[in-house]
Amino acid sequence: MSTPPNPPSNPVGPPTEPAGTPIPETPEISEAPETDSVPAPAQPLSLEKTPAAPATPAAAAPTPEAPAAAAPEPAPAPSAFAPPTPPAAAGFGGGFGAAGAPGAPGAPGNQWGGPTPGYPGAPYPGYPQAAPTSNGLAVAALITGGFGIVLGIIPFFFWAGTLIAAVGLGLGIGGVVRANKGAPNKSMAVVGIVLSVLGLFASVGGLFLTVMVVDKADNRLDRQVEEDRRASERLPGRDPSRSAAPTPVPGLTSALPFGEKFTYPNGITVSLSVPTKYEPKGAYARKQVKNAVELTVTITNNSNAPYEVGYPSPNVRDDQGMTAEMVHDGSVPQMIRGAIMPGESASGVVAFEVPQGTRSITADIRPGILGDNVKYAGPIG
Repeated sequence: MSTPPNPPSNPVGPPTEPAGTPIPETPEISEAPETDSVPAPAQPLSLEKTPAAPATPAAAAPTPEAPAAAAPEPAPAPSAFAPPTPPAAAGFGGGFGAAGAPGAPGAPGNQWGGPTPGYPGAPYPGYPQAAPTSNGLAVAALITGGFGIVLGIIPFFFWAGTLIAAVGLGLGIGGVVRANKGAPNKSMAVVGIVLSVLGLFASVGGLFLTVMVVDKADNRLDRQVEEDRRASERLPGRDPSRSAAPTPVPGLTSALPFGEKFTYPNGITVSLSVPTKYEPKGAYARKQVKNAVELTVTITNNSNAPYEVGYPSPNVRDDQGMTAEMVHDGSVPQMIRGAIMPGESASGVVAFEVPQGTRSITADIRPGILGDNVKYAGPIG
């Protein structure tokens, strides 16, 4: 026999009968065929309405001899402030509850079947940015700006001051940007920028100072060379105000013939040999050299100290006064160079291209940096 969905509530106490009433025999109740009951769909509940208790199914009709069964007491009405009773939700597998019976009262339904309200979205606040506790760029800008001023004003070091001042300017700008974001030492960064700009101006001043120093050094060197030249022309043991050679002096005021020697007051002797026709040694040189004359330069050191020469070469002109061109063919020129020791001589060979038909030439030569040129003139031998 199937159990009704909601059994009737039992009476509080047994029914009272009049005294002396015979107890009738209880007739047998015929069993009703079992039928599967399908639960009705759950209705939505509200606070205003509460579903009434399901009616008790009618049992088999009593026989005339059986007294009527006592009516069950009605269920108390729910309070208006009581929470609503949740409807029976359909369980897994076609509405079966936790107990396995279809539509069983009190059986929990599928709690994950329906959608649940979500939480409203809110922007993520993120982590607060901590302000920098130091500003090293400001300190570096201050230091480099000061060094830029110091190096920029020094002659020959202005370029280093320019580079350092430019670096300091960049560091100062970076320090100001960092200070605007909360870092300290903004005033120090501004001072570094000012010092860096002053360093750039100091570098410009250092450039002008360098040019002035170089010009002054050149002028002093020129005066020293002139004084040395004048001192070399004076004879030892005589008054410096008097000239070393009387006027006129052959070789200085007039030309010497080729082959003659000229002696300077310091004991250095120079001579040019008689010019002769130059014969090129190689086939290529013979094609390039048409008419050249050859000269031998000889320098003798009659002083008491080594004499330094620096490639002494004569200047040659033809009989028309045109400057001759020196020949370079691998064999000539053979220049004198280096130091000549006291009592020794050194010779070199040079050749010059002259026009065809030239019969005489003139030349002048100076044995070193100091001293006057010695003049020679004569025919080609």
